[in-house]
Amino acid sequence: MASNLNLVRAKAAEASKVVAKNGSSYYKQLLEQNKQSIQEPPTVEKCQLLANQLFYTRLASIPGRYESFLKELDYVKHLWRNRRELKTEDVGIAALFGLECYAWYCVGEIVGRGFKITGYHV
Repeated sequence: MASNLNLVRAKAAEASKVVAKNGSSYYKQLLEQNKQSIQEPPTVEKCQLLANQLFYTRLASIPGRYESFLKELDYVKHLWRNRRELKTEDVGIAALFGLECYAWYCVGEIVGRGFKITGYHV
């Protein structure tokens, strides 16, 4: 156990040296590449203004997203009414999608329990 801890410490020290050596140049390069996205002046007030704009823009987009959701729901209802005409491929894709959703749910539960399969702490 102690040897693993020393190994982790050595790796962390090595990583921090790399960041200290290259971090500043990477930061400058990143800002230069994305200067069109930087708002001037970079103040707290400007950040608050942008945060408010993002919030209210997203709030204003709710009716459009709700309308799109209703269209998707109508499509699913139509498919359900005409389920006898579905092709095997479509049913297979839907089954795989459902299986994937269930798998993500299971993985999320396992992660939420701290990667314990049974959920019990030993």
